[in-house]
Amino acid sequence: MKTVVQLRVTTLVAAAALILSLAVVVTQYAVRASAATALRVELQSQTQAGPEDPFSGGNDAKPCVRSNRQLERNKHNAMAFYTMAFNDKNPRRAVELYGGDEYIQHNPLAPNGFDAFISFVESFTTAFPDAHIDIRRVFAECDFVITHALATGAVPVYTERGTKLVDIFRLDRNGRIVEHWDVGAAISATSANGNPEV
Repeated sequence: MKTVVQLRVTTLVAAAALILSLAVVVTQYAVRASAATALRVELQSQTQAGPEDPFSGGNDAKPCVRSNRQLERNKHNAMAFYTMAFNDKNPRRAVELYGGDEYIQHNPLAPNGFDAFISFVESFTTAFPDAHIDIRRVFAECDFVITHALATGAVPVYTERGTKLVDIFRLDRNGRIVEHWDVGAAISATSANGNPEV
């Protein structure tokens, strides 16, 4: 009988230890799951459009444009605005057709506003009548359109080989240009890889 009681006590102790072990494992799992959920929530909140989001648009940006039709419209409008202004030498018509209520310019050499844009393009294309922008790639995301282009015909500004340009346009909800950033660099004389720069 003593052996049976000892066996039952041993079994009870083992069962209690097993239950405690399971409780510890479940608690650890719950803590880890809770931490993982908190991390997911934090990451999601960080990826929502905020002031640090590159596609937030800044001042009065509206929710991201998502339909393919609107993105294609925005790509068309940005390319038409750019090529009509520079290649067709008609910045005034480009602004009439594709300009929004304002024009925020981030190029430090140009003032804000469509009047300043028209004045700049008219003087530039008069000084360099052979200037030409060849848009090779265009991307649209949210309210933004990004073009990758080769600019030629305006030596020495674009250099003999041309200049690679990346322009970023922000469009309003009606698909009209309201903001612009750009960066450019001369096409290199040599290439370590032989691949085109544009």
